[in-house]
Amino acid sequence: MSFRLAITGMAAALAAAGAHSATAFAAQQDEGPSVETTDLGNGLYMLSTGIAGNLGLLIGKDGAVLIDDQLPNTGSLIEGAIVEIAGAGVPRFIVNTHWHGDHTGGNAHFAEQGSTVAAHHNIRRRLEDSDADWIQPATLPVLTFGDDLTFHMNGQTIEVTHLPTAHTDGDAIVYFREANVLHMGDILFSGLFPYIDLGSGGTVDGFIAALEYAYEMADDDTVVIAGHGPLSTRADIQASIDMLKETSFRVRSLVEGGADLAAVRAAAPLADYHDDWNWRFITTQRMVETLYDDAVARQ
Repeated sequence: MSFRLAITGMAAALAAAGAHSATAFAAQQDEGPSVETTDLGNGLYMLSTGIAGNLGLLIGKDGAVLIDDQLPNTGSLIEGAIVEIAGAGVPRFIVNTHWHGDHTGGNAHFAEQGSTVAAHHNIRRRLEDSDADWIQPATLPVLTFGDDLTFHMNGQTIEVTHLPTAHTDGDAIVYFREANVLHMGDILFSGLFPYIDLGSGGTVDGFIAALEYAYEMADDDTVVIAGHGPLSTRADIQASIDMLKETSFRVRSLVEGGADLAAVRAAAPLADYHDDWNWRFITTQRMVETLYDDAVARQ
């Protein structure tokens, strides 16, 4: 199922949403972005536009729960898709998986219509501290939590778990227990080099630990919604674990041997991963730089 909305000034709007959104996920199309919906059963859907993070949606008699809400100017687009699915476009609750603007940018659009936004304490703090033009008072979560939060809605136990120092310091994964569907937020870039935001409290070891936590939570039948990338499985989580452990080991070994960034780049330690994992935002070179910066910070 596909829904389209022509959005003018897309590049300018993304730039206003902050550095994470503008260069990372902008994709201008003549006819504007569209929402692709995937029915996962049990009232659950994955919503994707290709320009921002993947969304999770649970609908039912208790109201809708939306996991993340994309960009500041895609609110009407997402709302229209939810209307087509559920008959009403304003979720009762929204859960932010982390603070980046391609996942929280729609907070204001929905909060102004009555949605309650929930997020980890650190997400609200980082949004409060940000000077990005797009952040409005309605953008801030009004319900915050520490280690975990649980919803009981539409026959689902929705378990929201904070995983520290991973992609950022405010990451959460969301598990729909009865449906066996796991939304990973940006702890999973499926089949892609991940963005580990060192400046927002992310670390390589924390990212690996978060992936391992999610892997143990899942089983072979779990449907996994990645923050970016296709609908995934437990095996895709393991592939990311294996990649990140090996690549971080290679770069750390070079740093521990005295190599500076120029020497690490020259060694091309990730060359054999390039064809499978490189993408437009986290290129192989940028992944090397992230792993280098993390390794230096650990010394």
